[in-house]
Amino acid sequence: MSNLRDAAMNSKAWPFVEARALLKRYGGKAPEKGYVLFETGYGPSGLPHIGTFGEVLRTTMIRRAFEVISDIPTKLICFSDDLDGMRKVPGNVPQQEMLAAHIQKPLTSVPDPFGTHESFGDHNNAMLRRFLDTFGFEYEFYSAREFYRSGQFDEVLLRAAARYDDVMAVMLKSLREERQGTYAIFLPIHPETGRVLYVPMKHVDGEKGEITFDDEDGREWTLPVTGGNVKLQWKPDFGARWAALDVDFEMYGKEHATNTAIYDRICEILGGKKPNHFSYELFLDEKGQKISKSSGNGISIDEWLSYAATESLSYFMYQKPKTAKRMHFDVIPKAVDEYHQQLRAYADQDDTARLNNPVFHIHGHNVPASDMVVPFAMLLNLASVSGAEDKETLWGFIQRYAPEASAEKNPQMDQAAGFAVRYYNDFVKPTKVYRAPTDQERAALQDMLDRLKVWDTGLDAEELQTMVFAVGKEHGFDPLRSWFTALYEILLGASQGPRFGGFIALYGIDETMKLITEKLAE
Repeated sequence: MSNLRDAAMNSKAWPFVEARALLKRYGGKAPEKGYVLFETGYGPSGLPHIGTFGEVLRTTMIRRAFEVISDIPTKLICFSDDLDGMRKVPGNVPQQEMLAAHIQKPLTSVPDPFGTHESFGDHNNAMLRRFLDTFGFEYEFYSAREFYRSGQFDEVLLRAAARYDDVMAVMLKSLREERQGTYAIFLPIHPETGRVLYVPMKHVDGEKGEITFDDEDGREWTLPVTGGNVKLQWKPDFGARWAALDVDFEMYGKEHATNTAIYDRICEILGGKKPNHFSYELFLDEKGQKISKSSGNGISIDEWLSYAATESLSYFMYQKPKTAKRMHFDVIPKAVDEYHQQLRAYADQDDTARLNNPVFHIHGHNVPASDMVVPFAMLLNLASVSGAEDKETLWGFIQRYAPEASAEKNPQMDQAAGFAVRYYNDFVKPTKVYRAPTDQERAALQDMLDRLKVWDTGLDAEELQTMVFAVGKEHGFDPLRSWFTALYEILLGASQGPRFGGFIALYGIDETMKLITEKLAE
């Protein structure tokens, strides 16, 4: 373990870089509360999307890295801002008209349009927790509704009333002049309508911990800041929550990065120590637009898991968190295959290399072995040319290529075969376009067919790849990549594909000859 810790203290993997900075926060000693607290926030205004999961996963990766370099206990809180007012009706949920009648009410006071939970906020919280639980995350779930109502937030809320002018001074600097006159850090929850009110304060009594304001009809009210009668505006809420919980680390998207100084200063005014932060780049959809909970663009959590195992999603999340990434269905096969490449590499790596391997940050000390005898991309091509409607069809080819493999011995392979058939039918098949060969390509394909007719070296993928390579070279393809692109476009109806020698070995000599013959005859 000491060797592993030594390697971790020098690892360049980003979770260890962040973990070492966090260890320095207390000079390598445990904080007074006895543990280091990680927090991740969630705004349940729409159905949970894949970026939300990524935030919890990446925070967990840093937490895991911290536990390698330190014996200080850790905790992770997943905090849901479910007291936030529903500003608009999400476009991807049922009962739009019903929801429209509850605009500006806290999400936990809005009826559940799906009819399965007490409120819309409870429904979305349950969806988040269900998914996090399937991954085995260790976390404590915090609801803003309970946090405000239970008294856990009272001390900091009373301090916010007592230091109201100081907190307001921080906020007013960041606001446009026209907003400054109506802004207040406290948002009252109307005692009669239940709506979250965005109204100016007439008076804040710091000694009593009370606010006085006029509602939208001009009636004056005085409410205590405790007991769930108010909530804080979202920027002050960030800093106040850090102070109340004594948060040590929080990660958030780059849209929050410009507010970091505001969050930090408010935390300090309210008696807290600002946490360490990590700002990550956003996920984009296929068109380069930011993935949004309310619009439902990009890939949902459940959609990814319809086409690939959970670990492939974790692998995608690990990669370059400070680089914006397009996240659409086409990235799934690449993520699957790269994940398994890293699993195979891990087995023979030393401690230093292992700590830099993404699979360590996905699995910790329990990294499994890969049983994928055929890459996922190859399975997609196999599904394409064989017209596979079920994974048993693919297994017929797989077992000829790797006789020792079976669904029982290779559960990852078996799962991937099922995913490949589904992915092929949903995404590849509807858009598959073949093209006719040029004269140069036709001659090369005929040459390859002739060589396969007399092939007697067996199903050795490397030897077959050498043969395909030689054909392309002999027929003057420059760059040689254009020859392989031609094979994909003419034979597979795809713009890219696997190592073609490996494909022949998997699909079979006779089957490949038949495929070439059919394309030459068209």
